[in-house]
Amino acid sequence: MNATQTGLLAGLVLGAAGAIGGFGAFLITLVVGAVGLVVGLVLDGRLDVSGLVGRGKDR
Repeated sequence: MNATQTGLLAGLVLGAAGAIGGFGAFLITLVVGAVGLVVGLVLDGRLDVSGLVGRGKDR
């Protein structure tokens, strides 16, 4: 299991644990899972966010 899969799984589990029941819980789990996926992609190096955080630019 790579960092992307681990991040997605962690986000889904935390979202489900934090909000049990109903459509609102589904949406919270979906959002937290998406955040976990993005974090995992960044840790795997498959998503470059240096332009968003201001690193890597010569000023």
